[in-house]
Amino acid sequence: MAERKLKVLIVDDANLVRLYYREALELAGFEVEEALNGLEALEKLLLAPVDLLIVDVNMPQMDGITFLRALRRLAEPTGSIPALVTSSEGEAGDIETARVAGANFYLVKPLSQETLAVCAGLLAGSPYE
Repeated sequence: MAERKLKVLIVDDANLVRLYYREALELAGFEVEEALNGLEALEKLLLAPVDLLIVDVNMPQMDGITFLRALRRLAEPTGSIPALVTSSEGEAGDIETARVAGANFYLVKPLSQETLAVCAGLLAGSPYE
């Protein structure tokens, strides 16, 4: 029987960022889904849970911090999906705000595809080789 691929949901409003992340994560063996904002991500998660979230902070309709707060209020297992936050903002206060909202890890953009793949693998429980 074939091993199930880990599924990741990229939540980012920027097309190029989603494409860049998708390429890195698919090469690392993930199955990739996308959402343009936190609201769309919540809708997708209620239909089909994933193993990992990659979440941007600044998005229209529902930003990443608001999304994480809403996500962490959901029942298990959806409410405990690991979340890797990416943002161009890297001040200590930004990172702490994301952590308190429910982020498991925080990376500052720009980031390499290898860094993304390694961190995603570790958070999803499947270290990148």
